[in-house]
This record gives sequence, structure tokens and C-alpha cells, in this order.
Amino acid sequence: MNTIAVVIPSYRVTRHIIGVIDAIGPEVARIYVVDDQCPDGSGDFVEANCRDGRVKVLRHAVNQGVGGAVMTGYRAAIAEGLSIIVKVDGDGQMDPALIPRFIEPILAGEADYTKGNRFFNLDEIRAMPKIRLVGNAILSLMTKVSSGYWNLFDPTNGYTAIHVSVARQLPFDKISTRYFFETDMLFRLNTNFAVVQDIPMDASYGDEVSNLKISKILGEFLVKHLRNFGKRVFYNYYLRDMALASIELPLGLLLLLAGGGFGLAHWISSAQDSAVTPAGTVMLAALPVLMGLQLILAFFSYDIASVPTRPIHRLAKLNYK
Repeated sequence: MNTIAVVIPSYRVTRHIIGVIDAIGPEVARIYVVDDQCPDGSGDFVEANCRDGRVKVLRHAVNQGVGGAVMTGYRAAIAEGLSIIVKVDGDGQMDPALIPRFIEPILAGEADYTKGNRFFNLDEIRAMPKIRLVGNAILSLMTKVSSGYWNLFDPTNGYTAIHVSVARQLPFDKISTRYFFETDMLFRLNTNFAVVQDIPMDASYGDEVSNLKISKILGEFLVKHLRNFGKRVFYNYYLRDMALASIELPLGLLLLLAGGGFGLAHWISSAQDSAVTPAGTVMLAALPVLMGLQLILAFFSYDIASVPTRPIHRLAKLNYK
């Protein structure tokens, strides 16, 4: 029997969290409210004002961020032997009525992990602030490259569901615990070949003010995405397997850098001597650059075609039989 748990990270959400809990349907067996050292005492507030027997309050002695709170909820659900874990924010911006939509692909054996995507509805997209649209587009592109999930969008969306057998394989102590949590999760899931599916949902912005300022975190996220991309390529294309793409990327980078460096050196030399660069020299620089770009594009073409499609939680069930 599949049993559903909901994890609600709790930090400054006392105005909304009771309403969120009340809106969670009977399909959910357990609700974990994780008080992340909330200055408003969210955990105590829930215990004093909520009569739902499914609710269990977990407390952090030190603030660990949303990722740390979710990992605490995951651990509790795994320990209690639940089947699927849904993460819902406590600020009222995620409709608990959508929980069946998020768990359905996992129950059907079509996905290991589902996440929300607020960019399916064109009318909703037009209503979004332009800076949010541009920021999400940039973050989504970086996430596609670093995580390997080229079919996903809206990477910072925190409305998620995961099969517990997949959650059990996650390196809890290594996953980023704060703003990079959702995108780091995708990177970790790809290294386990988990199938991830977007779930269309409408954007909802209440009176809560987001602490995530895209303009401030783009630089930090870029560094982390580059790190994760390097790790993913090493794990998937050299450590666990070898393919033609394993040769295309390093050879393409080598040719690109060699041709670019050769061309730049001769351009500087010609500029200093006020001399015309011979056509043969130009070709010697351009040819490896073009070949390098072609090989790099071939690598990404292979990478896009390699998005996981076979849910690993189904394989885990087969192995146990």
C-alpha cells in the first residue's frame, strides 16, 4: 500500500501554516512540520493550534535552511516506512489540492520525482514580473546544463514529490541546504539516473516576501552550476560509463582553446607589426575552432538524448522480488 507524507519547512509562516495543513487531503497519511529554528515559534504554534492527528512537529536546534528542513522530513518519512514524500511550503503559495497531481506519475511508475512548473500557462507567464521571467530563464538554462535534465523548466520551484526508495539513495549530508537546494537536488537525482517530470501549476504570490533575489544569486549559482556540471560529466561519462561523447567534449575543448589561442597570438603579433595576417594562418586558427565547436555541440546533442526515462524506483521493486 502506498502511503503519502507531506513535509512543510516552517520559518516565519505562522500566518498561513494552519490553513495549509487544513487544506491537505485525506490521501496524506503523515504531515511533518519542520520548525527550522523559527523566530516566531512555528512548531509551538502548530502544536497549540492544530488538532490534525497526522501532524508531527520536528525541530532544529540551529537554522539549516529549506534544504536542511526538507532532508529532516525525508529522514523521518524513511524511518516511518512511508512511500512518497511531498514537499509543500507553509506560506500558502502552494495549493495542497494539487498533491494528487504530483504523486500520480510516481504511483503510475512514470517518474521517480516530480516538481512544479509555473510556465505552462501563457496567461500566467504574462502576469509575472519581467525580472522574474528573465531570471528564471537564465537559471533554467544553467540547471539544464548542470543537472542533465534538458526537459525541465522552473528549477527553483519547490513544490515536489519523490518516491521514498529514491530519497533513500540521496547523499543528505552533501545536498545544498539553502537557495541552491532545488537545483542541487536535480543534479543529485541525475547522478542516480532518476526520472524527473514537470507538473504544470499556476503561480501564486500572496503577501509573503521572497528572500530569493535572483540578481544577487546569479553569480553564486553560476559557480555552483559549473561545479555540478563538471561532477556530472565525470560521473556519467568517465566513472560509470564511456561513450563517444566522452571523447567529443575534451577533444572539442582542446581544439577550441588551441585554435583560439593560436589565432589570438597571431592577431596580437600582426597588430603590433601592422602586418596583414596571411590567409593560411587565419585558416589554421579557424579550422580547429570550428571543429571544436562542432564536437562540443555533438556532446550536448548526445547529453540531451540521454535524459533518464526509466524510473529507478520500479527497478528497485523488481530487485526486491
